[in-house]
Order: sequence, then structure tokens, then C-alpha cells
Amino acid sequence: MEDERIVTAHLMMEDQAVEYSLRPRYLAEYIGQSQVKDNMKIYIEAAKMRREPLDHVLLYGPPGLGKTTLSNIIANELGVHIRTTSGPAIERPGDLAAILSNLQENDVLFIDEIHRLHRTVEEVLYPAMEDFALDFIIGKGPSARSVRLDLPKFTLIGATTRAGLLSAPLRDRFGVVSRLEYYTEDELAFIVTRTAEIFGVGVVGEASREIARRSRGTPRIANRLLKRVRDHAQVRGDGMITEEVASDALERIQVDPMGLDSIDHKMLRAMILNYGGRPVGLDTIAASIGEESQTIEDVYEPYLMQIGFLQRTPRGRVATSAAYKHLGLPIPESKG
Repeated sequence: MEDERIVTAHLMMEDQAVEYSLRPRYLAEYIGQSQVKDNMKIYIEAAKMRREPLDHVLLYGPPGLGKTTLSNIIANELGVHIRTTSGPAIERPGDLAAILSNLQENDVLFIDEIHRLHRTVEEVLYPAMEDFALDFIIGKGPSARSVRLDLPKFTLIGATTRAGLLSAPLRDRFGVVSRLEYYTEDELAFIVTRTAEIFGVGVVGEASREIARRSRGTPRIANRLLKRVRDHAQVRGDGMITEEVASDALERIQVDPMGLDSIDHKMLRAMILNYGGRPVGLDTIAASIGEESQTIEDVYEPYLMQIGFLQRTPRGRVATSAAYKHLGLPIPESKG
């Protein structure tokens, strides 16, 4: 069900080709994340002045905020090549050794979903990050000996949506740790306008802001919504995206002014109407809407909590008075 949601922040098949063409190439073109961007500019300039590789970088935060984009920008700013892989793709230490030994001096290795690295692979990664070397045991028994393979100096950029799942030894080896935050409405409106220019479609008035406010603070969702609004404008309008066209299109695909979709509404209504607004257990919610508990906890709840519609309590999940108001339901006296 999550894969079908237009407001999911996770990468969908339709996003891949589009995102590649939309990605900025340099920090000056990168919108938002001002503190991370300003600090990164200093670190990159210092590394270039010393002619050394940039310290290893860990980027973490919710999906769809630009961790992969920023990694490519860092490589472009450094003027080096980037090799991209992911934690699940590196199954054995030998896979990692092959990747590392093919890097050139000062190159960037980007590992997405780095929290999903196998522990045996992590053990090999530690000396590679610290000493730029790989240690191997050759042979067995009394004749076994340790061999060290020197590696070119490189920068590892790790990206994760679950920083808490990283082991402490791995996390401690990153010199630069940056959290990417949700985008503001102004920043998303700017991104929508920029994307519309690349698509060659006109956006007038408050249309970009209308799309931005429903994008859940996430550029990936903003661009996806813009694509659907563009389709609507071309088929049912004159090709120009106005605020009215954007609002109508987004209502048709069931994305409300707060960025909630039908599943969010279904979940909140089940909590309020089926259980009288009392605290509800996670498994009970899951059974009510036909979804897995883990998906609710990892995918649906974070945004509802961020906008103040949902609270976690020791007794269970509770919908707030803001959620009642948004859904147009009477607020119980206990929440007034």
C-alpha cells in the first residue's frame, strides 16, 4: 500500500529518471538545508586548500530530502569521481574490497542505506576508513598470515534514514555528521517553480505555494505532485498551472491542504470514531486499516506526529484536537 501512495517520501520507479534531470550539480544551485550547505562549503574548501580528501561524511534524515543529491554535489565541488552503491548490495567483504581498490585518489564512495551493511563488511570498512588499508588473512592454521593492502585516500559518504541503527564504531568514524531537515513552504515553492521551468510548464500566482504546502516538507513529493498537476492542467486546462488548477488536481488525487492522503484520513478516523478518541494500541490500528504495524510506525506516524495530529503515549496512540479540527469532527471536552 505504501508503494502506491503519491505522498510517500520513498523513491518510486517514476521518480528515478525525473530526479536525475532535476538534481542540482553544485552547492550554489542547491535549495534549502542552509546550515548543512554552509558548513559543507567550508569543509570542502579546506580540504581542497590542503589537497587532502574530505573527512568521511554521514548524512541522515527522512527520505526524499536530498541526501543522494548532496553527495553528488560534494563530489562535483571536490572535482573528483563518485562511486555509488548501497548497504544491501555489498553482501561480502570481497565486494567491498573490489569497490575500494578501484577508487582513485580522493574519490568519493557513496553508500546509501549504510545502516543495512552486514557486520562482516563493517569490520573490513573500519581500517579502510581510518588507515586507508584493507587487512586480509591468507591461508589457514599455523601457516596463516595477515596481509595489508594499501588503498588510495578516499571520502566515504554514508546516507541513512535510520541513524539510530548505525553501530557506534561505524558512526564514530565519520568526521562530518549532518542531519537534513524538512523543507519550509517557501523553499518548496521555489523548488516547484524551478522544476516547472525545467518541465517547460507555466506556474502562475500562488500555484507553486499550493503544491508546496501539500508536499509534507519533502522536495521529492513536491516534484511528484507537480507532475500530476501538470497532467491535469494539460488535459483539463490550457496547460497553465494556476492556484485553482493545482487545488482541483490535488483534491482529485486525494491530497488535502495539509498533505494528508486517504490512508492518513482512514487511520485518524479509525482512531477517533472506532475507539472514541481513547488511546489505541499500534496492533489495533494496524488491524483496523489493514496495514502492518511496522509500516504504520515507520511511514505513517512520523508526519502525523510532526504536524501535531498524533501523539504516542504509554497507553497507546492518541489523535490530538488539531486532528479532530482538521477532519471536521467535534472535539471532546477532555481535549478542549
